[in-house]
Amino acid sequence: MVNSEYERRIAARFTTFDQDGNGHIDRSDFSGAAKALLAEFGVAARSDKGQALYGGAEALWQGLAGIADRDGDQRITREEFVTAAVKRLRDKPDRFAEIARPFLHAALDVADTDGDGAVTVADAARALTAFGVPADVAGPVADALDTDGDGKVGEAEVVPAFARYFTVPE
Repeated sequence: MVNSEYERRIAARFTTFDQDGNGHIDRSDFSGAAKALLAEFGVAARSDKGQALYGGAEALWQGLAGIADRDGDQRITREEFVTAAVKRLRDKPDRFAEIARPFLHAALDVADTDGDGAVTVADAARALTAFGVPADVAGPVADALDTDGDGKVGEAEVVPAFARYFTVPE
């Protein structure tokens, strides 16, 4: 049961991972997110970038399941997700960042259309939209990720922001 305002805000973030909207997070949500990103950027699943993204998605699933799937059923309920964020990750966003890093690194590589090691703000917005973020939200979020104002988003900006989003309610 979600009681505090903090828990309500974290619970709202559950839907970001529940890509298919079935009320729980499982492995297919992560592979579905990878598939959507690959489709958005026209990258083949069997390519090196595609395989790295699927591998990162599996690593993120395994890490999150290890923290949150308390009953071991290979599904994370909203309650399990909130409990993990509140009790296990709230004071340790760096731990979650490291779990997410392989997926985020691979996702950035897929979205790096010019191969310069960073993603344009516009391509970051495309990636967020592929992950299910509404287009009217994706643009401003991508802009906010560009902390140095260079028009690009890199791993150093994305990984900590991702961890903060899922562990800090503000």
